[in-house]
Amino acid sequence: MRVFRGLPNAESRAPCALTIGNFDGVHRGHQALLARVNEAAHARGLPVCVMTFEPHPREFFNPASAPPRIAMLRDKLEALRTNGVERVVVEHFNHTFASQSPEAFVGRILVDGLHARWVLIGDDFRYGAKRAGDFASLKAAGEQYGFEVEQMATIADPSGARISSSGVRASLTAGDLDAARAALGRPYAISGHVTHGLKLGRDLGFPTLNLPIAHKRPALAGIFIVRVHGIEDAPLPGVASLGLRPTVDDSGRVLLEVHLLDWHGNAYGKLVRVEFLKKLRDEEKFSGLEALTAAIARDVADARAYFTALGGAAAGENPVDAGSAADAAPGSRTTGFSTSATDRIS
Repeated sequence: MRVFRGLPNAESRAPCALTIGNFDGVHRGHQALLARVNEAAHARGLPVCVMTFEPHPREFFNPASAPPRIAMLRDKLEALRTNGVERVVVEHFNHTFASQSPEAFVGRILVDGLHARWVLIGDDFRYGAKRAGDFASLKAAGEQYGFEVEQMATIADPSGARISSSGVRASLTAGDLDAARAALGRPYAISGHVTHGLKLGRDLGFPTLNLPIAHKRPALAGIFIVRVHGIEDAPLPGVASLGLRPTVDDSGRVLLEVHLLDWHGNAYGKLVRVEFLKKLRDEEKFSGLEALTAAIARDVADARAYFTALGGAAAGENPVDAGSAADAAPGSRTTGFSTSATDRIS
């Protein structure tokens, strides 16, 4: 998969089948849309292209009320790749982009920039300044410039509820990992490179893998039972903290810390994927390090009991869907990303 930061240069532009959106979480509704793009692209001999945005448009217009992020860019790109996407354009959403008229968006982006031949949009898609462009205007533009336009209705779950990024966020915020998994079609996970920390966990007797979180407001927060992929051939059981670490840090920096059960080694620099299995509790600000250490010990004991009850799960079986969690484990295979004069995912 090729990833472009902004529109491809002239040498990299080629006719494509395109869909556009934020794709936060790449949930089952997104997956249905991507399946339709794949179908149309293959029928026409075109590559599958996605245009997405960074930052999220709502973060640009009103950062204080922007929704929490489901996925970091790396995880979104990997989910797009596993759903058959061959080219991703990560467009920088700024004032210049937001102020384009619908006509300028079509001419500059779809026609000249991406050479779109077939375009699929969701039923809530709008484009151009003040969201003035809609399906009808895009359809008319397609007739003018020679590209096809199709619209897909909202995808619902078996109960009839709309599958949406906002629904996934709500499930994660509530710590309902089962509901999030049902909407995503896979266990919720975060990937990243292991970095050096302050070694406080080691001093407390619970060394951790540290993964910085790029976004200040992740949808999930608290203490969790997890499995970590990408260090050994089989996933490793552990307990994780995702949040602000209020007892020991007042910087406001969000960090994912994972203590692996009965594993000792050097994982610095490794690309790992942390799969969240169960929420244990919310973050707390303890009176001191002694109280914090006692709480971590209780969390570790709860995690051990969880994996013991699962039996083989500690050795890598998924308690909900055996094998699905390891399918995209970074570090166990190449990601398939190609970086042209565009972007290097790190």
